Amino acid sequence: MPSQIKGPAIFLAQFVRDAAPFSSLQSITKWAAGLGYQGVQIPTLDQRLFNLELAAESDVYCDEVKGICTDSGLAITELSTHLQGQLVAVNPAYDPAFDAFAPNECKKNPEKRQAWAVDQVKKAAIASEKLGLSTSVSFTGSLAFPYLYPWPQRPERLIEEAFSELGRRWRPILDYYNDHGVDIGFEIHPGEDVFDGATYEMFVSATGDHDCALINYDPSHFLLQQMDYLAFIDLYHDRIS
Repeated sequence: MPSQIKGPAIFLAQFVRDAAPFSSLQSITKWAAGLGYQGVQIPTLDQRLFNLELAAESDVYCDEVKGICTDSGLAITELSTHLQGQLVAVNPAYDPAFDAFAPNECKKNPEKRQAWAVDQVKKAAIASEKLGLSTSVSFTGSLAFPYLYPWPQRPERLIEEAFSELGRRWRPILDYYNDHGVDIGFEIHPGEDVFDGATYEMFVSATGDHDCALINYDPSHFLLQQMDYLAFIDLYHDRIS
């Protein structure tokens, strides 16, 4: 059976800085190609690499982005909205920390911050479609994670209601992605409400078993949680995008 695995590819977010070659899409893609990578996953919050607002409006800009990557010998694998997705659902305990990811006009205003985040994630669906991408990647956010350890005792059905609310927030976004022919691969990650297989199943159930709620498979976090990262593939291979 032929493999469907492509790559290797690299997520650019953790390398971006003002110093060359990490300060522009053109230079960072040439750097990545020089290391032998064949694809790049592009963060959408850092305008040094990508202007999400412009990409959602302009076919010309999207063609320019594709051209830069092609000239470097790379494919775009996905657009990332990890940080904006995080802000779709923020427990108040995390407000001071996650305000750092929001624009200044949204800081200390959770409702405005969430509305901005939802708009950002939706714009990534439009941009992905313009770029010819069928998958994006994101985080679910976290309403219940501060209550991971069951002490003090949680109020009855607190976790169930948190996941119901997570589903209510994400279902319209997932419908929007479906309309644009794009899926979201959620990175399963400590600090998110979806941090293992069981919580992923709870999330998918809360979204009405949405076809667009898939998995961005990152086994490094599974190792830290002492999870069997190979058994996870056996269980969820049909949802790994």
